[in-house]
Amino acid sequence: MFIHNETINVDESINEKWLTWMHDVNIPAILETGKFISIKLCHVLVEEDMGGITYAVQYTAANKTDLQQFLAEESYKFKEAEMKLFSGKFGTFATQLKVISEISK
Repeated sequence: MFIHNETINVDESINEKWLTWMHDVNIPAILETGKFISIKLCHVLVEEDMGGITYAVQYTAANKTDLQQFLAEESYKFKEAEMKLFSGKFGTFATQLKVISEISK
């Protein structure tokens, strides 16, 4: 499995609107692409010196091809929508991860 992890710091003034948009619009639309098997939205439990509220969104793909296709062909649409709605009110960076092992109880 492969994970596309986005860490996003959201200005407190748009936090509730951003969370609603993520739950109701963005995450369902990204799942509809068929490239991911699950998406986790996590609150990062660290207070940033710069303020705001930080989240990590983990998009899990079954294989590297699906992840690469999404990033190359579709991710820009979702970033454009986010920028249009929340421009100047958030900062983000992304990393891609390959799952080596997963241990559950």
